[in-house]
Amino acid sequence: MFRKVAIKTNPLLLSKRFLHTSPKTYNAVNHTAISPSEMEHFNKLAATWWDPHGPQRILHKMNLIRMDFINDTIKSQLKLNEGIKNDEEKVFIPGWNYKNLLPSEIAGQIEKEQKAAIAAKYDALELKCLDVGCGGGLLSESLARLPVVSSVKGIDLSAEVLRVADEHKTLDPMVEAKLNYELKALEEVPKDDLYDIVTMMEMLEHVDYPAEVLKEGLAHVKPGGHLFLSTINRDFISWFTTIFMGEYVLKIVPIGTHTYSKYINDSEILEFVEDFKKEYEVVSSKGCIYLPACGWKFTSSSNVGNYFSAIRRKEKLSN
Repeated sequence: MFRKVAIKTNPLLLSKRFLHTSPKTYNAVNHTAISPSEMEHFNKLAATWWDPHGPQRILHKMNLIRMDFINDTIKSQLKLNEGIKNDEEKVFIPGWNYKNLLPSEIAGQIEKEQKAAIAAKYDALELKCLDVGCGGGLLSESLARLPVVSSVKGIDLSAEVLRVADEHKTLDPMVEAKLNYELKALEEVPKDDLYDIVTMMEMLEHVDYPAEVLKEGLAHVKPGGHLFLSTINRDFISWFTTIFMGEYVLKIVPIGTHTYSKYINDSEILEFVEDFKKEYEVVSSKGCIYLPACGWKFTSSSNVGNYFSAIRRKEKLSN
């Protein structure tokens, strides 16, 4: 769980950021909003949001791996034989390690048929998306360009940034037809608006009450749908790479972009979802790291540095 930490606390000594669920949270106005200082920071970045060589260049590079994580997770969750009653039409899915036991030619054919079935099922999707904290629209536009996405709503609290997003989407008629931006907080989205995909990329570490943001976001996920988030573990490596190196040494990220005390460990996301395990489950977590010579790459651990997480809303409540 996360807790709000006093600014005077030594950030390198923090061990936990609890989800804040005090009564004060629920009585706040726009408790999913970012602080005034965060708002001012992002307003200053609005004019250069779409400059791939400007202050947001790291986000431009990260967008590729964001989309890989979303696409890979969706494909991995597809149920190939769902709704097919005729056994002859079903894809053969062995309950054992066929790649080690069968001849390579046969194993290759089974894998080929499975991939073809996944591709066909994926291509038939018509996904409705909500991008929370959409900023200038980097992720929103990428989602809208997917043939399997029917519509994207991007919401943000910065009028300056949304103006840039609205202007940029007009450069691509296909994107413009699918994409809509709204100036509003997450809790202002109608309760009955449900989406196949809800995204919260690089935004939980900028809010004071991440529990409220996460709960509001999960409430807008359709049964069988996913909430995708990316944020940063609260550890020395994260402080060293994102703040010390990223902001002050290499200066590839504007100073003031990150606040260490607001970082959230992957284990805390898992603990939070565990409290709602009858309805939600974490289906994927992957770490990632920025390498100046290579760009963003996935890592073997989601417990260090930046990471992605995918939370699925179960289609039926479990006991």
